[in-house]
Amino acid sequence: MKCNASKASEGKSKKTLECDDECARLERNRKLAIALNIDPQTHKDDHIPYSADTLQMFQEHVKWAQTQEREFRVFAADETEKRLRFKPMPATQRAFIHSLADDFGFDSESMDPEPHRHVAVFKTPKFVMAPMKTLAECVRNRTSAEASSTTITEAQKKLRASNEPYNGILLTHPRFGLTLEELRADFASVLNSTPGLSFDISFLPSEEIILKAHHATPSITISTSSMEATLKALKPSLSSVTAAKHLASNLQLCTLDASLNILRREVDPNTEGWSQVAAKAAAPRSAPSQVAVGTTSVYTVLGSRLKEAKRQKEERERERERTKEAVVEDWEEEVRKEEEAEEVGKGSSDEVRASGIDAQPPSEELRKEEADGTEKTEQEVRGEDAANTAVGEGDGGHEPEVVAAVAASLEDQIVGGEEAAAGGSPTHVS
Repeated sequence: MKCNASKASEGKSKKTLECDDECARLERNRKLAIALNIDPQTHKDDHIPYSADTLQMFQEHVKWAQTQEREFRVFAADETEKRLRFKPMPATQRAFIHSLADDFGFDSESMDPEPHRHVAVFKTPKFVMAPMKTLAECVRNRTSAEASSTTITEAQKKLRASNEPYNGILLTHPRFGLTLEELRADFASVLNSTPGLSFDISFLPSEEIILKAHHATPSITISTSSMEATLKALKPSLSSVTAAKHLASNLQLCTLDASLNILRREVDPNTEGWSQVAAKAAAPRSAPSQVAVGTTSVYTVLGSRLKEAKRQKEERERERERTKEAVVEDWEEEVRKEEEAEEVGKGSSDEVRASGIDAQPPSEELRKEEADGTEKTEQEVRGEDAANTAVGEGDGGHEPEVVAAVAASLEDQIVGGEEAAAGGSPTHVS
């Protein structure tokens, strides 16, 4: 049953909506898409309706910027709203609001002093509609476009470099301490054989040496192909000089630009890898050779030599252990024993000297004492000890007068002792 339909009225079944401007725009775009065979769901152009400053500030604060963008879109969609006021914010955030308002076609103005300064946005006649693309979509499109352009540029550079002829010679891993003067002197005989070309020799930051060829004089013009052919002809001679004098480990042709950047090498180091390994021929396979019975194997001889060397090493270790001195456990006891040995040796030497003294002919007094058969008394022994002591002190540094007085006193005591032993009274000398 149709809505609101009756026998007297057809209701709303035949009523249609009137097409406004937006409807007309959408219908026009639909017809254009059909005519150009374009799918609206997948087709998106590369146009970015935002300024570079807006995209840069958006990337610095993505979440906050997306929130402000939604506020702008809601404000743009509401026809009744003519003014949008934001909360107070720092200067960097206010700059983003001003830039985004200009991209939408709004007017913006900062109001009130700090810290209450804020931005107010107004709709003006220049405003038509909000951009169809969001800020996030534009950032993704710009990033992908930059990446693709960079890739294309690098590919074009490599393609151009691969087609350009060689114009220089590259020496890799030069000898340590090699100077440009030495290199010029060594290569002079070869490079001077080409009068139409001149070479500039210089070091690269990668510690490689390049010889860039150029015209010797402005009046002489040599094509790039002729220059490449000349360099190829010079390469064998330069390689032989380099190997004979050990100037570098490798010499190859290269292509250089005006800034001495290497655009192309004769042997590209980036091509090394599995492709180079696979390109080489496989090693020939051969069955292992079997040793005949009774033949001494190389490993057997080597094992016997190692065993003999090990035995000799053990013998040397045992000999070293036998000849090594024993470690003294109690060093104090060892020092005491050495001191006692030194004292015994000193006593024996004193006895030898004393025996030499006794061997001298006895004096008159000693012969008299032996004839009488008298023995020394205790007083005589003390007197002799005192005399010896006095003589020892005199040798230690006393004055000669003191020594003479002591000797005279001792002599009086000895005479008195002898008289007492004979029975007489001692005689004292004052």
